[in-house]
Amino acid sequence: MPKMKTHSGAKKRFKLTGSGKLKRQQANRRHYLEHKPSSLKRRLAGDRIVAPADARNIRKMLGI
Repeated sequence: MPKMKTHSGAKKRFKLTGSGKLKRQQANRRHYLEHKPSSLKRRLAGDRIVAPADARNIRKMLGI
């Protein structure tokens, strides 16, 4: 049986924390930032933990 390949899109988007949880960035922080309020940009700045319902599929894509 050949080795499983890591999903290239997933490895760019998700990181594993020290405790084993998955970390992700928030959406809507890539472009058109000049017309978004500063409060929104600050709120979207931090990373978030992936929801448990999605974590299983992402772990499979990452080969964890």
